Amino acid sequence: MRFFKPKDSETAQTGELRNTKKRATTLRLGRFNMHKVCGSFRKQRGAAAVEFAVVAPIFVLLLFGMIEYGRMVMVQQMLTNATREGARRAVLDGTTVSNVKTTVQDYLTSGNITVNNNEITVSPDPAAASFGDPVTVSLTVPFSRVSWLPAPMFLGNANMSATSVMRRESVQ
Repeated sequence: MRFFKPKDSETAQTGELRNTKKRATTLRLGRFNMHKVCGSFRKQRGAAAVEFAVVAPIFVLLLFGMIEYGRMVMVQQMLTNATREGARRAVLDGTTVSNVKTTVQDYLTSGNITVNNNEITVSPDPAAASFGDPVTVSLTVPFSRVSWLPAPMFLGNANMSATSVMRRESVQ
């Protein structure tokens, strides 16, 4: 299609644009049925909603899994540090098992983790150990107690544990 300028000034003043670019564009757009165009947009929006409904739960599950894994690593590090602090306390002179357990519990309380006395083991008794003997402090906590989310079924009764061993010192 060729585009021509109006020949006379009268046609240009009246705004009659025959065979111009504006008219050609109008004709091209006029060929489409607006109902069909809007209908296809609705179909696309519906398809996007369905895709989101399929992908969103998987994405949320992945997000919560990453958060929970990060929490698990943090708690494991805290358990390791707590047993290390307990072992440091256990190797000193005049320390009892209850002192060691209190040290471990105090450390974990600062991280909002509660443990029972029976979950902390100290062997041998620091008061009975002689110079150079290894003293072991162990701690076992059920994962379900430290998890922010309900523990998945495949974990079952999984436990998180940490152990620290240090040699008995004698200051005397």
